[in-house]
Parts: sequence; C-alpha cells; structure tokens
Amino acid sequence: MSRRVKLTGIIALSLVVLVAAGFYGWTRVARYAAFPDALAVAERAERTQGWYVFAPDAEPSAGFVFYPGGLVDAAAYAPLMQRLADGGVLAVIVPMPLDLAVFGIGRAAAVIGAFPQVDTWVIGGHSLGGAMAAEFVKGDPAAIDGIALLASYPAESTDLSALAIRAVSTYGTENGLTQPEGFEASMVRLPPGTELIVIEGGNHAGFGHYGPQAGDGVASIDREEQQRQAAETVLAFVHSLQ
Repeated sequence: MSRRVKLTGIIALSLVVLVAAGFYGWTRVARYAAFPDALAVAERAERTQGWYVFAPDAEPSAGFVFYPGGLVDAAAYAPLMQRLADGGVLAVIVPMPLDLAVFGIGRAAAVIGAFPQVDTWVIGGHSLGGAMAAEFVKGDPAAIDGIALLASYPAESTDLSALAIRAVSTYGTENGLTQPEGFEASMVRLPPGTELIVIEGGNHAGFGHYGPQAGDGVASIDREEQQRQAAETVLAFVHSLQ
C-alpha cells in the first residue's frame, strides 16, 4: 500500500470520527432533561435491562411499551407512565441510544419477551418515539395488539391501515410543531376505526415533564391536566383490547 493511500485512509477515518463526535456532542447539548419531579418518580420505578418499569399493584394482563420523544430524557415520561400503572397497566419506558428512537426501533421485542404473563400489548410513543413505534409495528405487526400515538403519526412511507391491529392518536391544540392537518392526514395510514382525540389547550411538550421545547406553542392547560387526559385516553384504549 502506497504512502498516499495510507494517508487518504487516515484522513477519511479522522473525518468519520470527527463527524461522529460532533453528532454525539450535538445530541448532548440539544437534549431535553427531565424535570426533578419526574426524576423522583423515575427513581421509584423498577429498572430492568435499563428500562423504567411501572408495575400495577395487581398482576397485569396488559402492557404498554413506550418510546420517548427525540432528544428527550426518558425519565421525563415517568409521571405519565405511573398514571398508566395506577390504572392497572404494566408500563415500560424504553430509553433509546442518544435519546433517538430511530436507533432503537426493535427494542420493544425484548420488553414483550421479558413479560410472558402479559396477554395484551400496546406500543406507543411521543413525537419521534411514536413514529418509530409505528416502524416497529410495520416490521412485526403480530407482536402487538395496538398502537397509541402521542403528538405523533406514522411516516408517509409507513402504512398500517391494512394491519389487523387497532390504534388511537392524540395531540394538543397548541402543538406548535405540527399543524392539525398533519394529524388528520395521517389517519389514512392508520387502521380503520382509529380515533383521533384532541386535547384542548395542550401542546407538544406537555406529554412529558421537560421543556419548553423549541417551536412549541404555549399550553393553556397545565401539564398535569394534559397528562391526565392522555393517560385516560391510553388506558381506555388498552382496556378496550382486553
């Protein structure tokens, strides 16, 4: 190998390392940290394989796998998942590599496999997490019974409308990151009968305990009320599948 070829290889490798380091650094700087009250709830969860597991008091027959929003600390969703556990559903938050669910689409499979006693499974997520949950369903529709999307929808290339599953989608009227038309248009890519539930006064970041989020609207209801309504929607959906 000539000296010039070796030098070219070293330069190319150096550039790859620099780009990777820069990307990693950006994800840490741009990351949305969880609020202290959410961290306190997360600390009470069981940690299994890195997941945050919120178990109900009674033996659960239904489970919910949750994919966090892009660049959002997974612990930010602990209060919402605790609400689901209080409603009798096993709720599992799956942290993602670099806080980006696009790098961990298949992680729900391990969660489902770890709880064989659960008969009914729903996958869902917030924002990017919901879109990647839809990708999981597209790749393995037999693994789950339903999908719940929070301020999220499948990519235009992801059509779940012919699958034998059920779905529910919800968003806030003050969501500054996506116009209502975007959620309405996405309904054709979801199974027939999917409900689109609108939270009056809710915004994008209100589904978690973090923020404010760049580009988001200002909510006219508090975070607890938005999450109460979101949990009510998800719980009703999960229980309807049992």
